[in-house]
Amino acid sequence: MNFPGVEAINEASKRISPFIHRTPALTSKSIDEIHKARLYFKCENFQKVGAFKYRGATNAIHQLSLSQLQNGVATHSSGNHAQALALAAKIKKVKSFIVMPSNAPKSKRDAVIGYGANVIDCDPTLEAREATLDQVIKEKKAHFIHPYNDYRIIEGQATAAKELIEDVPDLDYLIAPVGGGGLLSGSALSVKYFSANTKTIGAEPSGADDAFRSFSTGEIIPSVNPDTIADGLLTSLGSKTFPIIKEYVEQILTVDDSKIIDAMKLIWQRMKIIVEPSAAVPLAVVMEYQHIFEGKKIGIILTGGNVDFNKLPF
Repeated sequence: MNFPGVEAINEASKRISPFIHRTPALTSKSIDEIHKARLYFKCENFQKVGAFKYRGATNAIHQLSLSQLQNGVATHSSGNHAQALALAAKIKKVKSFIVMPSNAPKSKRDAVIGYGANVIDCDPTLEAREATLDQVIKEKKAHFIHPYNDYRIIEGQATAAKELIEDVPDLDYLIAPVGGGGLLSGSALSVKYFSANTKTIGAEPSGADDAFRSFSTGEIIPSVNPDTIADGLLTSLGSKTFPIIKEYVEQILTVDDSKIIDAMKLIWQRMKIIVEPSAAVPLAVVMEYQHIFEGKKIGIILTGGNVDFNKLPF
C-alpha cells in the first residue's frame, strides 16, 4: 500500500501553515511529578475551531480543483470535523453541507451553523449518516471529504505530531487518541519519518475499544454501540487509517471513563486549560499504565477543547 510519504507531510505542513495556528507544547511540573514522567502536551485545543481536525480539513480543501470546489464540499460528522470543514470552506469561499446526527453536542452544532454551513440532520447511526450524505451529494453535487479515511486528511493531521517532534525532540513515546484513526495514523507516519526512535501509542476508551480489538486481531472490527464519555472517539477505523496503524503503531491501550474523567479534571485543575473528554484519553493511559511510562519523555496530543458545558462530567 502506498501510504503518504515524507514529502506529502512536508507539503501539507507548508500548504496549511498560512491558515492554522502552530500550537504550543505545554508542560506541567505537578503532572510530571504525579506520574514520574516528563510530559509534553501539544495543545490542539488552541487550534482554530478548537481541535486538530482543522489541519486535515484545510489540507484537503486546498488540494481541490476549481471544478471540484464549484458545488461546495460535504461530509458527515458529529462535531469537530464538521466545524473544521465548515470554517475551511468559509475561508475558501465555498459552500459546505454537513450531515450531523441528532445527538451531536449542541455546542458543536451551533459552531458549525455559525461558520455558515448548511446542516442536515439525521438519525444517530452510521447507516443514517452515510445514506443522508449520499442523498446530499447526489442533490448538491458537492465534493465529499471524509472525516478520516482520506490521505489528504491523514497528511494534515500528521502535521500536529510533526510540529511536536520539531519542538520537543527525542521523545520516547507519542500518544494520540484513536477514533476513526486519522490522527493516530498521521502521527505514526510523522514519528516514522521524523523521529524513528519514538514509539507511537494509541489511546482508546474501553467503552469504544474497536481499534484495540482490530489491532489485536489484524482486521477491522466495527464500532458497535460504543458507550463512552469521549464523544469524539465513537467511529470505526477506516480502510486507509487501519493499515498505517497496523504497520507503525506500537500498541493501543484502553482506559475506562472514570480514568478519562480524572485525567480531564487534572488537566483543567493543574494546567488551567479546557480540554474535551477525548483529549484527556492519552493522559488517562499514562495514569493507568504508569509502569510503562515512568521515567520516560512523552508527547501527548490534546486533540480539542470543544466541551458541552451543560454536560460536564464533573
